Amino acid sequence: MSSEGKEQHDLSPRDSAEGNDLSSPSGIHLELQRESSTDFKQFETNDQCRPYPRILIERQEKSNTNFKQFVIKKLQKNCQCNPTKAKNMILGFLPVLQWLPKYDLKKNILGDVMSGLIVGILLVPQSIAYSLLAGQEPVYGLYTSFFASIIYFLLGTSRHISVGIFGILCLMIGETVDRELQKAGYDNAHSAPSLGMVSNGSTLLNQTSDRICDKSCYAIMVGTTVTFMAGVYQVAMGFFQVGFVSVYLSDALLSGFVTGASFTILTSQAKYLLGLNLPRSNGVGSLITTWIHIFRNIRETNPCDLITSLLCLLVLLPTKELNEHFKSKLKAPIPVELVVVVAATLASHFGKLHETYNSSVAGHIPTGFMPPRVPEWNLIPSVAVDAIAISIIGFAITVSLSEMFAKKHGYTVRANQEMYAIGFCNIIPSFFHCFTTSAALAKTLVKESTGCQTQLSGVVTALVLLLVLLVIAPLFYSLQKSVLGVITIVNLRGALRKFRDLPKMWSISRMDTVIWFVTMLSSALLSTEIGLLVGVCFSMFCVILRTQKPKISLLGLVEGSEVFESLSAYKNLQTKPGIKIFRFVAPLYYINKECFKSALYKQTVNPVLIKAAWKKAAKRKVKEEVVTLGGIQDEVSVQLSHDSLELNTIVIDCSAIQFLDTAGIHTLKEVRRDYEAIGIQVLLAQCNPSVRDSLTKGEYCQKEEENLLFYSVYEAMAFAEASKNQKGICVPNGLSLSSD
Repeated sequence: MSSEGKEQHDLSPRDSAEGNDLSSPSGIHLELQRESSTDFKQFETNDQCRPYPRILIERQEKSNTNFKQFVIKKLQKNCQCNPTKAKNMILGFLPVLQWLPKYDLKKNILGDVMSGLIVGILLVPQSIAYSLLAGQEPVYGLYTSFFASIIYFLLGTSRHISVGIFGILCLMIGETVDRELQKAGYDNAHSAPSLGMVSNGSTLLNQTSDRICDKSCYAIMVGTTVTFMAGVYQVAMGFFQVGFVSVYLSDALLSGFVTGASFTILTSQAKYLLGLNLPRSNGVGSLITTWIHIFRNIRETNPCDLITSLLCLLVLLPTKELNEHFKSKLKAPIPVELVVVVAATLASHFGKLHETYNSSVAGHIPTGFMPPRVPEWNLIPSVAVDAIAISIIGFAITVSLSEMFAKKHGYTVRANQEMYAIGFCNIIPSFFHCFTTSAALAKTLVKESTGCQTQLSGVVTALVLLLVLLVIAPLFYSLQKSVLGVITIVNLRGALRKFRDLPKMWSISRMDTVIWFVTMLSSALLSTEIGLLVGVCFSMFCVILRTQKPKISLLGLVEGSEVFESLSAYKNLQTKPGIKIFRFVAPLYYINKECFKSALYKQTVNPVLIKAAWKKAAKRKVKEEVVTLGGIQDEVSVQLSHDSLELNTIVIDCSAIQFLDTAGIHTLKEVRRDYEAIGIQVLLAQCNPSVRDSLTKGEYCQKEEENLLFYSVYEAMAFAEASKNQKGICVPNGLSLSSD
C-alpha cells in the first residue's frame, strides 16, 4: 500500500447506510456523541487547501479459474462416492435415523402420545368432511391423513407441524376433479361409462381395460394423478433448490389467498347445510354462480338437514371459542367435533333420518386398505398445470410453518428437506388412493399446545386413524353430510378472522393491505388458481411501484457525529454552504431514471435551465439589445447564474441504491456531465460493491478519477470542503471549476 494509504485516518462510514431514521421527538436536537479521530473543524474555511483524509482499500486479486476446470471440480466433488458421504446422504434423506436413536423416552413419550392421540381424534371427522370438499369418498380422506403422518415421521425435520389433509388444497383438488368429471361425460346421475369411452369421442383412459369405472372411481383417479404431479414438482424443486419461489408468496398474499379461498369453501359447503342437491360450479365466478343456484332452489331445502346444521353450529361454535379462550388452562382441547359426529351418527341411525326425510348421508365406508394403483398417466397433460399451483401452495405453507415453530422452540429445520418430505407425502400416497396434503396451522397449534416433543407423535396419530380404518369406519354410514359441512365451515373461523387484523395491517403497511384485498377478492370472485396468479403479479407490480417513486431527501449532519439524516424529517441538522447531499432510496434503473433526474434537479438546481439562461444572456450581450425588458431578463439571467455558482458540490448518497442497470449508469453520466458544464462537481458516496462494479464496467469515471467515489458521505463532504478552500474549486484530473 502507498505511503498515503499508511497515513490515512480511520473514518467509519456511519452515515445511515441503511437509511434508518433516528427516532427523536419533533423539535428536539439530535445529539449522537461519538469520539472521532478526525475533527470536522479542520475543514473550516482556510486560505490554503488542506489535505483531506481518505479511506483507501485494496481489492482482493481474483483467481482466473477456467470454467471447464470449475465444472469438472464440482462434478468430482458431488459425484464421488465413499462410505462417509453415502452415510451422510442416507441420514440426511431420512432424518428419523438421526433423532430416533437419541430419543429420550422418559422426557418425551408422554407429550408425544398425548398430542398424537388428540390430533388423531380431531383428524377423523375432519378427514371425512374434507373428502367431500375434494370431491372424494370419505375413506380416501382417512387414507390421506394416515399415509401423510407416517411418511412425514420418516422424512420431516420439524418436530411440531401436523401434516395431513388441508382445506385449501382440498378445494383446489375438488375443482380439478369436477372439471375432469364433466369433460369425461359424468353427470349428476352417477353414470358409469367404460374406461375406454368418453362422450366427446376422444380417448382419456386405458382402452385395454374392461373394467367399469363409476364417478367416484374416476374422481379418485383424477385426484391421485394431480397429487402425484404436485409431489413430483415439489421433489424437483427440492432437488434443484428452487425453494426461492416461495419468496414471491408474501405473508399478506398468502393470508389474502387463504381468506378468499375460505369464502369459496364456505360457498361449496352451503348446499350440504341446506340439503340441496346442486351441481358444483367451476371456473371464473363460481362463487357467485353457486349462490345464484342456492337462492333459486332455496324452496327445496331439506328441513331435517337444516335443523341438524343449526344444532351442530350451536354446539361447535361456542365450544370452539371456549377451547381457544381457555387453551392455556386446558391440558387438551375438548374434542367437540368427534362428540358431534358420534352423536349425530347415532341420532341419524336410530331416527332413520335418511329413510324418513331423505337426508343425505356419508354412506358405506369400507374397512381396510384398497390395493395400490398407479396414477392414470393419460390424465397428466390435463392436470399438470393445476398441480403447479397446488404444489407451490403446499410447500410454501409447510416450509413457513416448520420454520416458524422451529424458531419458537429453538431448533433448526432444513427447508430443502421439508420440500422432499412434503413431496414424498404426495408421491407415495398417490399410489394408495390419496390426495394432496400439506401442513395445517390449526392442527399444528393443537399438536404443540398438547405437549408434542418430536415427530413420533405422528405415528400415534397414524395409529388412531388405522384403528378407524380397520374397525370403526363402517359405523359412520348414517352420518349426515350436513354435519360434515358444518365441521368444515367452523374450521374456517381462523381464516375469516383475518378481517380483524386489517386495521393494524393498514397502519403498518398500506401496500400490504391492498395486496391482501386484491388477492382475497380475486381468489373468491374469480377462482383459486387465478386468484393466486393475480396476487403474485400484483405484489410484484407493487414492488416495482415502490421503486418507481421512492423516497428522496436532502441530508444534513447531526451535530457532533458523522451521521446524516433527512432535513425534512429532523430539526437542528447542520449543512455546509455550497454543498448539498442527496439521497435516493431505491435501485436506479430504467423504470425510475427520470424520477431520479427530476428529483435531483428539483432539490438542487436544474443545470439545463442554468445553461440555457447563460446562453440567452450571452446572445443578448453580443447583440447589445439595450431594452428595458431585455435588461430585466439579462439581470434575471445573470442573477440565476450567480446563484448557481453558490452551489459547488452535490454529494449523492448511494447507500440505498442496491443496483444499477445500463440506463442507471447512463443517467449518472448524464447528470455528472450536465452539472460539470455549469461548474458543479458530483460526488458519489457509500456505493456498495455491486454499484461500484457497475460504475467501473460502465466507465462512469476514468482510473485517475476514481477518487470521486467515496466510502462515506462524511468523507465526500470533507473532500468537498477541502477542495473549496483552494482558489476556485479543486477537482481531480485537473478540472477547474472557478467562478472567474
